[in-house]
Amino acid sequence: MTLHPKVIDLVMDRVERLLAALGNPERSVPPVIHIAGTNGKGSTQAMIRAGLEAGGSQVHAYTSPHLARFHERIRLAGELISEDALTALLDECVVANGPDEITFFEITTCAAFLAFSRVRADYTLLEVGLGGRLDATNVVAKPVLTVITPVSIDHQQYLGETLAEIAGEKAGILKRGVPCVVGPQEDAGMAVIEARAARLGCPVLAFGQQWSVWEERGRLVYQDENGLLDLPLPNLPGSFQIQNAGAAIAALRALGKDQAACEAAVTKAYWPARMQRLRVGPLVESAPGVELWLDGGHNPAGGAAVAATLARMPARETHLICGMLNTKDVRGYMEPLVPHVTRLHAVSIPGEKNTLPAEVTRDAALSVGMDAGVAGSVAEALAAIAAVSPGARVLICGSLYLAGGILRENG
Repeated sequence: MTLHPKVIDLVMDRVERLLAALGNPERSVPPVIHIAGTNGKGSTQAMIRAGLEAGGSQVHAYTSPHLARFHERIRLAGELISEDALTALLDECVVANGPDEITFFEITTCAAFLAFSRVRADYTLLEVGLGGRLDATNVVAKPVLTVITPVSIDHQQYLGETLAEIAGEKAGILKRGVPCVVGPQEDAGMAVIEARAARLGCPVLAFGQQWSVWEERGRLVYQDENGLLDLPLPNLPGSFQIQNAGAAIAALRALGKDQAACEAAVTKAYWPARMQRLRVGPLVESAPGVELWLDGGHNPAGGAAVAATLARMPARETHLICGMLNTKDVRGYMEPLVPHVTRLHAVSIPGEKNTLPAEVTRDAALSVGMDAGVAGSVAEALAAIAAVSPGARVLICGSLYLAGGILRENG
């Protein structure tokens, strides 16, 4: 096997060729729910899975990227894939692929389809890796449901410069006649999604049209044509989880699930590095008294979501330890955060060749009016904050790659 020289190369030929060599396992996986979008895909998938499993369903799930361990990407009937099973599947894919070029994501996606086709389950949750139309997951001819979470500007080098172009790539997961749940969208993105759905005869279940969700008196209220649900707020922190919960509930209702499943979706989901409070571990112990949080958001919409969450928290001196990739809109991520942050401590992401140098991250923060400096590592930044402001809130943020490293480091 030869790894393709590009880490990301959005064409379908290679994955379709390997799947054919493997006997087209994607045609015999349990019923598929396919999820695309810029923000909230993982959280929405986690909520749908929690709702389905609470009703007794066995659920496969595929997600990316992983945080601490690759095995997080493939969940078989509720359990993370074992080391032995993963190794055997990848070996089988390498043999079937022969000397031909293929990307890492493509071959691992094929391994996931192979695994899903061999283990009994009731549903398969597929999260798009990038875009949708040309993503390696977009090989299932007839999913039972598609979901598009909020679309915003990200990955322009692959998906297009405008919101409409990016939404068109996400809408590429729509399949003829298959219902699509659509989360909150800007008008330009929604117009593209609705136009494609109309061409393909896809029933659309859209936020603000067929369903709505909001917070009221410390509860989550969801309403659609079948009635109103009064549920607890999502256990995943952050005000943006309200809209993700709404999309998950709309998906569960479209699948015929009851209120108990919807309640489980908002109370039993687990999704790390999305405004996750770190309460134990070496990093926490190194800074007693500091309130430590972790978030992997990395684009302007992610920055806005974090800002909205910080705005709702009790007032407290707040520091960011931030590392980002050089492919991201750094200023766009930081601008919404300025009113809520005392100081940003910029770091480079360890072991990541596409990291933005800490000095560049610092300069971007300064350019939007945020006090900022540079630290040699997350641990160094945390120690400096704890020494000066022992009761501060600290948010480690800016990249899922940084978040994954923190989860490994912190145990």
